[in-house]
Amino acid sequence: MQRHFDDELAGLQQTLLAMGGLVEDQIRRAMRALTERDDALAQDVIDRDRQVNAYDVEVDEKSVELLALHQPAAGDLRFITTIMKVVTDLERIGDQAVNIAQRALELNQEPQLKPYIDLPRMAERAQRMVKESLDAFVGRDTQLARQVCAEDAEVDSLKEQIFRELLTYMMSDPKTIPRAIRLILISRFLERVADHATNIAEMVIYMVESKMVRHSLA
Repeated sequence: MQRHFDDELAGLQQTLLAMGGLVEDQIRRAMRALTERDDALAQDVIDRDRQVNAYDVEVDEKSVELLALHQPAAGDLRFITTIMKVVTDLERIGDQAVNIAQRALELNQEPQLKPYIDLPRMAERAQRMVKESLDAFVGRDTQLARQVCAEDAEVDSLKEQIFRELLTYMMSDPKTIPRAIRLILISRFLERVADHATNIAEMVIYMVESKMVRHSLA
């Protein structure tokens, strides 16, 4: 019976990691759609969100089934409840990819306001945080989880830098305001990706150490 339960837990984790890989790719493709001005790729990101949502439902349903049938205790209970929270953050990361793709479609209809340098850098860091948070989950690595939490400040700093630069465009030429606002929104979407990665990292610390560190990470 325990062997069967362990196999089901392993299968649940694999489904979660498949979802994680998909949302990482969604962010990557959404940013490519922006930087390469590729409408078809942006639309593909929007369409693939159905698969992200399907994973969300699958993981949730399987988690509830395992809780109901096996009534796990201690570590296994924390593992399953952590997965149920992680999947919510992954689904929301998928939503942010869709938001970026939608803004890319709008921006692609107009001349490019400026070279995209800091936004791709910000996206690369946010994607890395997502990957590292999932690696920390798989490896029960609280040191890596804490590293992810620390990296959030760098993403926040880039967002502020992008905002200040775009503000100068808007002040010097009001015609740039609609495009600049869309780019500011994309930076906010990326900031939220990093925030969700931080949430996952904090939940890894809880799962491993039974310690809630949200809002108080040291």
